[in-house]
Amino acid sequence: MRQQKKFSPERGGRNGRPSSPNRAPNRPDLVRLYGRHPVTAALANPERRLVRLYATREALAEVETPAKLDVRVMDSQELKRLVPEGAPTQGLVLETHPLEGPALFDILQNIAPEDRRPILVLDQVTDPHNIGAILRSAAAFDACAVVTQDRHAPPETGALAKSASGCLELVPWVRVVNLARALDEIAEAGFWRIGMDGRAERSLSDVLGTCRPCLVLGAEGAGLRPNVVEHCDELAKLPISGRVESLNVSNAAAIALYAAAARG
Repeated sequence: MRQQKKFSPERGGRNGRPSSPNRAPNRPDLVRLYGRHPVTAALANPERRLVRLYATREALAEVETPAKLDVRVMDSQELKRLVPEGAPTQGLVLETHPLEGPALFDILQNIAPEDRRPILVLDQVTDPHNIGAILRSAAAFDACAVVTQDRHAPPETGALAKSASGCLELVPWVRVVNLARALDEIAEAGFWRIGMDGRAERSLSDVLGTCRPCLVLGAEGAGLRPNVVEHCDELAKLPISGRVESLNVSNAAAIALYAAAARG
């Protein structure tokens, strides 16, 4: 069993930061969020760099907007032309810069040693609806962060934010360049890396114990890549019926997060 090490800023470069930051570059383009929950949550997030709000008069009367925000009043048909076909606006469309994701180092440095909340790592989960649903579950079960590899995860979009139902603003979403290196940093911070695999011998409830869990999930079907498995401390499975081959990754993540939270 791997011996857990104390997270040490001194191992990094100047100012205690890693000499080679494992952080994906920011995206300068704008996104359009739509729907009541995503838009109102974004308006209330001080980390958001807002650009413009498009709204019907009825919807605008029910939201609080920053004093200097550019607001354009439109009818519902005009709003529909700003979003993908069939997307439900509920009278609100917000143009904004994408959130600037935090650095993994900063997240780990600010987690107290006694904090047993999980970190969730996603390996090649590319569907924006799954990512959004996972962010919602991560917020519901108080996860420290969700970590993805930048080139194998979707960008921030209106569809993803709608699936997250406002929780995109609540859970730190960390994008990294190298997922294996990120898992090593997480281990150094004292987390036990549990790879979710239906072929594992032990169930998640047996593996969790009193550890600080880092739950690692792969895409539905493909599962975890071999290199990611090599950077896990242990594999675990969910006790699902043999009549079902696997669960959707967002469902599996919700169950795993609940199991981590239910330890008391």
